This record gives sequence, C-alpha cells and structure tokens, in this order.
Amino acid sequence: MSYLLRTSRIFLWLALTGLSTGILVASSLYLYLRPNLPEVEQLLDVKLQTPLRIYSNDNKLIAEFSEKRREPVTIGQIPELQLQAFMAAEDSRFFDHFGVDIKGLTRAAYELVSTGSIQSGGSTITMQVAKNYFLTRDRTFIRKFNEILLALQIERELPKDTIFELYLNKIYLGNRAYGLAAASRVYYDKPINELSLAQMAMIAGLPKAPSAYNPLANPERALERRNWILGRMKELGYISEDAWSLAIEAPVTAGYHTREAEVDADYVAEMARAEMVRRFGEEAYTDGYTVELTVNSKKQQTATKALRDGLEAYDRRHGFRGEIGRFEIKGLSAEQLSDRMLNYNQVASLIPAVVTEVDDKAGEALVHLRKLGPAIMPFESMKWARRYRTESLTGPEPEKPSDVVSEGDVIYVKVLELPRIEESQDDAPATQAPADMNPRVGLAQVPRVEGAIISLDAQTGAIEALSGGYSFNQSKYNRASQAERQPGSTFKPFLYLSALENGRTPATIYNDAPIVFDDDELETAWRPQNASGQFYGPTTLREGLYRSRNLVSIRLLRDLGASTTLDYLEQLKIPTDNMPKDLSLALGSGQLTPMELARGFAVIANGGYDVQPYLIKSIKESDGTVVYQAPETILCDEDCDELLATRNKSQQDVDELPETEGMVLPASAEDDNQPRVMRRLADERAVYILHSMMQDVIKRGTGRRALALERDDIAGKTGTTNQQKDTWFGGFNHSVATTVYVGFDQPAPLGRGEFGATTALPIWLDYMKVALDGTEPSTMRRPNGIVSIRINPETGERARPGEDGVFEMFRREEAPEPLPPEDSGNGSNGEQDEDLSRQIF
Repeated sequence: MSYLLRTSRIFLWLALTGLSTGILVASSLYLYLRPNLPEVEQLLDVKLQTPLRIYSNDNKLIAEFSEKRREPVTIGQIPELQLQAFMAAEDSRFFDHFGVDIKGLTRAAYELVSTGSIQSGGSTITMQVAKNYFLTRDRTFIRKFNEILLALQIERELPKDTIFELYLNKIYLGNRAYGLAAASRVYYDKPINELSLAQMAMIAGLPKAPSAYNPLANPERALERRNWILGRMKELGYISEDAWSLAIEAPVTAGYHTREAEVDADYVAEMARAEMVRRFGEEAYTDGYTVELTVNSKKQQTATKALRDGLEAYDRRHGFRGEIGRFEIKGLSAEQLSDRMLNYNQVASLIPAVVTEVDDKAGEALVHLRKLGPAIMPFESMKWARRYRTESLTGPEPEKPSDVVSEGDVIYVKVLELPRIEESQDDAPATQAPADMNPRVGLAQVPRVEGAIISLDAQTGAIEALSGGYSFNQSKYNRASQAERQPGSTFKPFLYLSALENGRTPATIYNDAPIVFDDDELETAWRPQNASGQFYGPTTLREGLYRSRNLVSIRLLRDLGASTTLDYLEQLKIPTDNMPKDLSLALGSGQLTPMELARGFAVIANGGYDVQPYLIKSIKESDGTVVYQAPETILCDEDCDELLATRNKSQQDVDELPETEGMVLPASAEDDNQPRVMRRLADERAVYILHSMMQDVIKRGTGRRALALERDDIAGKTGTTNQQKDTWFGGFNHSVATTVYVGFDQPAPLGRGEFGATTALPIWLDYMKVALDGTEPSTMRRPNGIVSIRINPETGERARPGEDGVFEMFRREEAPEPLPPEDSGNGSNGEQDEDLSRQIF
C-alpha cells in the first residue's frame, strides 16, 4: 500500500511539475507575444479589399477595377443553410467553443493518423479569422500560438455573429473571389439567397484548398468534397434525409462568370480610374469606392457605335487591304482551326475568321470563326472590297468571291445574322431552324483611321458621352483628351465671334479674291485658296462663315490683327500656347485637343458662359457615404460677385490641385456644397448673332447633311485642314454641344473627297439623332439690343425702298445708318465708298 501511495505521489508530483512547467512556458510565451498582438478593435475598422466600380448616371456598370473580387455582406443576408454548410465543413461546434476547439483538434489529429489527411480541419473559424486578418500563412509554432491567443481574445471581445460575418467576407474561394458573395457570383452568377443546397455545399468546400477543390479546375475532387459536406450536414441534423439524397444527385453546375460591363465605354472608364488613383492612390482599387459618372448609358453606347461605324465607313471607301494572316487548312479539324485562330484577337465587334471554302457559283465563302465555328460570308458583303492602292486610289470592283479572298486567308468579319427559331403564329408549332444552319457574316477590316467624339451638356460642362478611338483594347491613346490636332475651319467661329465683338457685323464685306504672302522663311510664297479652288469676290461675313471661305477669314484676321484675336481666345479660355501668331491662324493651323474644341463650342452654345468639362458626378465609399458630389453649375453675368465671394476660398483649393488629363473633376471633394460659378466670357448679343450664322452652315452651307435631323435649333461648323489630314464637325443646340474628329494618328492625307462633311459629320449625325430624340427644341433666348434690318447683300448697307434685300441681325449700336433720301445710284455716298474699299482690300 505504501508502495502504491509512494508511486502515486511521484506521478502526482511529476504531473504537477509538468503542468507547472506547461503553465510557466505558456505564460512566458504569452507575456512575450502579447505586446506584439494587434488589438481586436481593428477588425471592426478593417476595409475589405472591394473593387472600384464605375457606373453611368442611369446606374449601368461601365467598369470594375481590382485584383480581387469581393462583395461584402452582413450575417443577416446569408441563408441559415449556407452558414450550416460552412460549419459542417470547417467548425461544427463554432457556437459552443471559446475560440479553440479541443475536440476539433483531437478529431483532426485522429483523421491525420487514420487516413493520412485531414477532412474537417483543426482550426476553428475564429482561429481562421485571426490568421486571415492579422497573421501570415507561415507554418510555424509561433504563428500557431499567436493564432490561438488572438482567437481567445477575439472570442472575448466580439459576438459570434460578427466573427462569422468577418470570416465569410474575408476567405479566399478561388478564381479571384474573396468572400461568399463574390464566389456565388463567380461560380454560379447568382446572389447568395438563390443558391441551391448542392451549390452552397460546393462553395463551403472551397476554403480548405481553393485550387484542389475548385469545381472548375478539378470537378471530381470538388464533387467528392461537396458530398462529404452534405453528409456532415445530415449527421449534424442540419438537413433531412430527403434533402441530402436530392443534393448529392445534383450535377456540378459551376462555371466561370465575370461581371460584364453594361456600357461600352472603355475610354471613359480609364479617365475615371486615373482620376480616382490620383485622388486616393492605390486604395482606390481596394476600398470599395463607387463612382457615378455624368455619362448616360444610351448616349454613350450610341457615341461608341457611331464613331466605329463612321471610321469603318471611311475605311471601306478606300478599299480592302487584304488578309491579316494565312495558314494551310487542309486536314485540320474544326477544333484545330479554332486553336489556330487563338493567335488573332477580336477587335471591338470584328471577329477573326479563316476562309475554308470559296464558292463563286453559289456567290459565297465559308469561314470558320474563332468562337462561333463555321459561318457563311455572302458575296454581297464583299462588294465594297476594291483593292487598296493609295488613300485616293483603289482597284476595280470585285465580281466574285475569289476576287476578294482565298482558302486559308485569315480575315476579320462582322456578324450579320445569327441562326434563330421563328416564332409560332396562332399557337402553331414553332418552325425549327435547320440543325446545320450557320451564322451569316460580312467581310470587315480594322480601320487604320482614328477619331474621337465628345458630347457635353452645354449648360454645365458635364460629359454626356465620349469615345477616344476605335478600340481601347487596340490603342489606349485617348484622342479625345490627348490628341493635339489642327482644328481647320472649325476654328473659324471663334475668329468670327472676335470680329462681332470688335465692331464687325454679319453684313461686313470682305473680298474673296486671290492673295499672296511672301515670307523670307518660306521657300515659296503662300497662296491660300478655298477648298473649291475658286474665288467669289465681295462676300459678307455671314456667307463667308457658312460657305467656309478661307480668303474671307484671312482678310478678316488681317483686319482684326492676330494679337487681338489671340487675346480674345484667352478671354474665352481657349489655349493659345500652340497657336501661330500669323494669318494662318484664320485657317485653324493652331493645335487643340478635341476636348478643348468641344468645350469652346459649349461656350458658344450656352450663350457665352464659361464651362469646364467634368466626368465624375459622385463618389461613394463602400458603406454608401458620399465623399464627393459634383457641385451645381451656376452661369452668371456681372451680378455674381456675391456668389463668387462664397466660392472664393474653395476655388483656391481647386486651383491648387494638379491638372488632370481630360478635365475629369470640376472641384475638390471639399467643395461639395459650393456651386461652381461660371462667368460670362462673351457678349451675349454677339453670341446670338453667331448662332444664327452657324445655323446657316446647316441650312445653306457645308453642314447641310445635318438637315436630316429635321430640327431648326441646330448650328455647327465643318472643318478640314490643309491636305485633308484632319477633319471635324462641331455642332450644338442651346443644351448640347458635340464635336467629332477624324484623322490618322500619324498625320497623313485622308484622300480625295474626304472632308469634315463626309467623315466627321455623319458620325455626329448618327449620335445626335439619338441624343436629341424626344427633346424639345433648345435655342438661345434673343437678348435685348439686337435689331433686324433689311440690307443689300451685295453692299452690306441698308436696302433702299423697292430694292431686293435680305434681313440681317445687328447689335443696335452697329446697325447700318439709314440712307439719305436724296441719295441715289449705288446706295452709298463717297465716304461710305471709301469705307467699303477699305473692307474689300
């Protein structure tokens, strides 16, 4: 007995010694590690890495930027079965333990010994939260001990539901999906409340090994893992026997789903992304900002399509440049053809295809598309394909398909028609399309010419639509905001507005006659001409503008003086750094970006007020807090000093911000409640008269194609530079100003017959048909101090009684004097003849 007692005492002392040693070691480790452990409160302030999302003003997704896909959800938004699926897979005693599950650790050790692998895992959900939010994934004892200590601390300070919510929003579930909601979208394209039981179990199986149990990469192992979780759910009483048997029979339905943009606006998205990074740094990609832009999805989609269609139309007019590649197709299966086509990228809506057969008798060619497989290309879609030789010369019109393509040619096509099943009539059975019916496609090619379109709200400067080129994926260069090009005759309205403010009138006459300028710096004399090559004699400024007479503009600029005109441009806030200081300025030989020109036209459109283009309407944080709201724009005259006083300090903050490409934001985030006060830059009477002159560009001049809109509130100006290298059209009503540019990135002639009216105006017209559809006419209010007087268009003077004449607008103080009653003959006295002579020559 004494021996047993003595032995028991020894074992007891050993146990106490071991326990004391364990406590001492644990205490020492705790005291050593505790000061370096993070505070649990930080979990509540953690910003999950949520994507930057950009939307149109009608809530259509334009783009999403991030390295990780995540959509945070609250515990109340998650179905109970989904919570139970994760508990069955990861931590069935989550609501019972205190952060560390001794039974779970024991079970994991037993599974490891008996099967060689761990099915359920030893870490609790709380321990995984500690690891995912605070620790590394290093497999070390110190890291594991830190994990346990943090789990105990988290359990003491946070409720279970909060811990579970943190876990489900942080875990990585494969394919760039972080968190439950993102995985639901990625694998099933569903919100979490629409998942089936089998799908819930499939997602719950991913945290253990997102790559090994991924239903896309390894569906067999994923199915095995899913069914094990369903079995655990049945054992734990979460689901019934019937629910279990139905779920394990369900097929694997996972697929890869990306959130597709609803608006084709890559250039706009890039402008917004760049501005967000400028303001918020790299956190813009991770802090869950939601950006609402000023663009309208319908207008933006129309602008993108109009620009692409216009550039393609120009390209077809100048011929087919041939195949983009070629390979031997004999003996290749459909799958092999598709594999070979992976070497060629889709550009916008143009799809690469290889010609597999050319049938001149049937008048068609058979092609194989990279994604759609076999398709038919009818000869009607190839008739445009004269062979390209130069921009002004093409070969003969093709007569049969073999004149255009050959077997093995790799070309671009556009889908014309997809196979479809015709709808039944009067409840009759639907007519099934033949099983072998192929899509119909048309021959296409990627345009070499480029362009841009910008549409602004003329009253506020808000960008309603913008595209900076044919395809952003092909070229990131944003021609709308970056391309500095010569505006050509679209510059003339600013020259004429300067003239109207400096004593000239629409009836002022200048001579449209040859003129020669000698310059010692030039090898030859400069002999400017009109586009027609003809000269038309004495011409009023109104006719000179709507017919775009170059010689009239040059003489006008010489009369005003280049320095006067440049000063006026600065008054209008039009950049003059790249403007010449000679008479070539009259022909638009300076350089402006399409954005700068569009902004200038918006100033004319709104009646002469300053506006600045902006793109971002609002910025919200992930919780919906608004951190920026575009301020209201107020157009004011001389009585706006009081408004300016309230705006003064915040405007200083704006001025100190670095300039941004494309003029994206109108003000800093601190100015949310301050209006943008925009002063008048031009005399409203001069602007009103210019409106009427530019309306004549549409009614009687170079922009007559715009009459197709059947609106009387449209004004505009075409533009074509020397050698037809750049072509433009800028047009507006009182509410909307839209500018289109077309030209090569490396300036080169566009070819014979290509002018602003043939390249840019059709794009503008296609866009404005939609942009103005259903809107009321918008015209500038006629200001006080304008009179209409009947004049003799040959002299610009008042018409005599009984004499043919036309009505013209004048600022009251500049109206022609009445003719003396005794005057006869040519309708002017000697003094007026001398003045007329000065104006002509």
